[in-house]
Amino acid sequence: MRIFITTAFGLEAVVARELEKMGYSDIATENGRITLNGSYEDVYRLNVNVSAGERVLICVGEFRATSFDQLFDNTKHLPWEYYIPANGAIPVDAKSVNSALFSLSDCQRIVKKAIVERLKTGHSTSTLPETGPRYPVIVSIHNDIAQLMIDTSGDGLHKRGWRAHAGDAPLKETLANAMAALSFWRPERPLIDPMCGSGTILIESALREMHVAPGHARSFVCDGWKQLPFDLTESIRREAAAKDRSEQIRPMLDICGYDIDRRVLETARRNAKDAGVADIIHFQQRDFAELSSKKQYGCIITNPPYGERIGDKSAIKKIYSAFRNAMKELPTWSFYVLTADENFENEICRKADKKRKLYIGRIKVDYYQFYGPRPPKKDN
Repeated sequence: MRIFITTAFGLEAVVARELEKMGYSDIATENGRITLNGSYEDVYRLNVNVSAGERVLICVGEFRATSFDQLFDNTKHLPWEYYIPANGAIPVDAKSVNSALFSLSDCQRIVKKAIVERLKTGHSTSTLPETGPRYPVIVSIHNDIAQLMIDTSGDGLHKRGWRAHAGDAPLKETLANAMAALSFWRPERPLIDPMCGSGTILIESALREMHVAPGHARSFVCDGWKQLPFDLTESIRREAAAKDRSEQIRPMLDICGYDIDRRVLETARRNAKDAGVADIIHFQQRDFAELSSKKQYGCIITNPPYGERIGDKSAIKKIYSAFRNAMKELPTWSFYVLTADENFENEICRKADKKRKLYIGRIKVDYYQFYGPRPPKKDN
C-alpha cells in the first residue's frame, strides 16, 4: 500500500531520518508528508513508533476532479472493499485548496455516496449498517487533484496519552520531540528549559533518549480492524517495548525545568508523573533572569512566550536581556530557541549558528540554534 505520514511543515527531514533508523529505505519526502510503500503491519508499527509525525494515512487513490461527476465516478472506481468491511463506519472529512470543487460539505456527501455504492457491490450486500470499526476517510483536493485516504491514527500522533494537563499555549509533543532531535543534547549533558510551562519539551526529550515508543500508551482508530488482529498489534507493541532503554539511560539524565508561574509548574509535575519521568525531571519556580549553573557543556532548549502570549513590551525586553546574560554566564552551553520573533537575533545581539523555519499551525516560527564548544573527549 501507499502510506503517507503527515508532518508539520519543516519537520519532513526529521521524520525521514527517523524512518531510516527504523529500517525504511524507499522514502519520498514532500511538503508536509513522507511517502513510502508498506503493509498493514507497517501502518501499525509507524503509529506506535514515529515521534515527530502527525498522522499515518493509507492512500486509496488519486485522480483529477474538476466536477462532482468526476469526483463521484473516480471515487466509486476505487477498490474500497479491500480496505473497509461491510459493517465498517465511514466518516468522511474533506479539505480543498485552489480547486474547482470548493464546497467541503458537497465533497463529503458525494465521496460518501460513491464509497457506499462501491461497498454494496464489492461486498454483495444491499445494506451497510456501519456498526463496526471506524475507517475515517479523508478527501483532499489540491489544484484539482483529489487524493482519497483512510486515517489509521484517529487522534493526532502528538496525543501520546500522558498529557492530560496543558498550559495556556501548549506546544505539540511532536514538535517538542523534534526540537530535541535537532539539538546536540545527549543524556550525559545537563538540560534546562528555563521557561518550561507544562514541561512538554523536557518530558519529550527524556522519553526520546530513553527510546520509549511515543505511541506505547495510547490506542489508534485502526485497533480492531480485521487487517490488524490483536496478536499482531500486541507483537508490534512488545517489539517497541523491547527497545526501551529507560533503565540504562535514566541514571544519566540531568534535566531541570524552571518557570515563574507556580500553577504551570504543578501542571508540569503532573504531566511528568503521568509520563513516568517525574523522578528524573526537577521542576523549580525560578525567574529566567536567575538562570545559572556550575555545570559545563549543557543545553538550553526552550519555547519562550511571544506575541499575544507575552503581554507587554517590558516583559519581552526582560526575556531578551535574560538570554543575553545567560549566554554570557554559560559560555560552554548550547542554546536552542523556538520563537516567532523574526528579530530575535538582533534583540539578543548574537547570530544563530543555524536557523530552521517551522510552523506551529499556520504560524511561522524559527528554531534558532546557538552552538557552544564541543565537550572534551574523555580519556579511555
